[in-house]
Amino acid sequence: IQGSTPNTYRLAEGAPRPAARIADMAWVTGAWTGEGLGGQVDEMWSAPAGGSMVGHFRLVQKGAPVFYELITILEVDGSLEMRLKHANPDMTGWEEKADFVTFKLAKIDQTGAYFSGFTMKRDGPDAWTGYLALRQNGQVREEKFSFRRVK
Repeated sequence: IQGSTPNTYRLAEGAPRPAARIADMAWVTGAWTGEGLGGQVDEMWSAPAGGSMVGHFRLVQKGAPVFYELITILEVDGSLEMRLKHANPDMTGWEEKADFVTFKLAKIDQTGAYFSGFTMKRDGPDAWTGYLALRQNGQVREEKFSFRRVK
């Protein structure tokens, strides 16, 4: 495992993945709000069931939605994968009908879940920080998301 950015990992193609169960992600269950991508971000996650969790994400800038994501975390081959699809505010999709973005688990421990290209770092029971390795114009940069539990 090598670092793609200071706070993310990049899992080499075919590299072994850590053993994990969906119950290992139960800590993210619930509603979260915070900042990222120059706006307000909100994320909600269902409790683990049937080897999966489902969530959604929203980015709001200047009082208007910018985009949404429908997200799953699934048990796959004894490990975990995060899969997501993006949508514009009018619900037109970014990815083709059968396509989705995949983040395979690279590392998991008490500090968080480290997917290839996306880190979910626990900052206590009511906060977590997300780090996304974004590829734009041939360059990779890191985007930070700060989440706190909605009470």
